[in-house]
Amino acid sequence: MERINYRQRHLRTVSLFAGIGGLDLGFLNAGFNVIWANDFDKYAVQTYRANIGEHIIEGDITEIWNEVPEHDVLLAGFPCQPFSMMGHQRGFDDERGTLFFTIQRILEMHSPNIIVMENVKGLETHDGGRTFQRMKDILENDLDYKVFSQVLNTSNFGIPQTRRRVFIVGFKREFYEKNQIEFNFPEPIILNQENNVRNLLDEEVDKKYFLSEKILGTILSNGTGNYYSKSEINLNIARPLCATMHKMHRACQDNYYTDDENRASFQDTEDRPISNIRRLTPNECRKLQGFPSDWQQVVSDTQAYRQFGNAVTVDVSYHLAIEIMNSLNINLERER
Repeated sequence: MERINYRQRHLRTVSLFAGIGGLDLGFLNAGFNVIWANDFDKYAVQTYRANIGEHIIEGDITEIWNEVPEHDVLLAGFPCQPFSMMGHQRGFDDERGTLFFTIQRILEMHSPNIIVMENVKGLETHDGGRTFQRMKDILENDLDYKVFSQVLNTSNFGIPQTRRRVFIVGFKREFYEKNQIEFNFPEPIILNQENNVRNLLDEEVDKKYFLSEKILGTILSNGTGNYYSKSEINLNIARPLCATMHKMHRACQDNYYTDDENRASFQDTEDRPISNIRRLTPNECRKLQGFPSDWQQVVSDTQAYRQFGNAVTVDVSYHLAIEIMNSLNINLERER
C-alpha cells in the first residue's frame, strides 16, 4: 500500500525486532507515531533507515533493553524461528525464544497501554499449546493486560499471498476498562478475480531470474525418497514468502511463473540454456508484502529476499492498526 501522511500523529510507539518495518509502516499509515525502533541485523537497519526513518537503533535488544524510551504502544514482531515449521520448533529452549522475556522486562519497566505482538501461526500449537498459554498467562496475570489473539492471513487483506500469522493485542487492564474499549480484529476483505499474482508481476525482468533448463527438473520435482509434496507453478495466490527463498527451493515451497514475453528477449548460451520459468523478483516480493512503490532497494538481492520473507505484510498491519485506533475513538486528519 502507498504511504499515508497525517497532520498530527498519535500514541508514542516503540518497535522491537522491527526488521525493515512492515509492522511499523502499517501503524504509521494508521496514524501512530513510531519514535524508536530496534533490530540487530545491519542490513535490515540499512533498509529501514533508507525507507522509513533514522529512529531505528542497531543492536541486540537483550543488551540495550533499558535504553527503550517511554512509550504508549509497544510493537514486537519477535523472531519466529523457534516456533516455525521451517525451523526446529524448539520454542523457549531456543535462545531466540527467550526474547519474549526481554519483552516482558520492557513491559515491566514502561507499562505501555497497548501491546501488539506478531509471530508464526505455529506459535499457537507449539508444545501442545503450552508455550502460547504461558505467554498469555504472563501478559494477563503477571503484567495485567487484557489480551486478544487471532490468526490473520495476508490473502484476506487485499494481497494475493497465503501468509498466516498470529497477532496478539493487549490493553493494560485499567486503561481498557477506564476507556470502555471495544476491540475487534479486522474483518477479511474478499479478493476479486483481478487481484492475483499475475497482475503484480513486473513488465521487464532480467535474465538472471529465469531458471536454467538444467535446474528445472529439480525445481519442479515433487520430492525424493520418502518426501513428497506436489509442485505447482503459476499460482494465483502465492505461497508464503520465506526468508530463504534466495536459495530457490522446489516449486512445492517457492513461487515460480512462466514468462514467455521476457524469455523471448534473451539468447541462450551454450553452457546455460534458459527456460521460460522464473522466480519472483525482489520488486515483486515487495508488492506481495504491501510495501509502497517508492521503496528503495539498498541491499543485494539476497538480502532483499531475506528481508521481504521475514517481513510483516504492511496491509495486514495497517488494517489491524486502524481497528486499534478506532477502538480508542481517535479521529485522524490526513494531509492533503
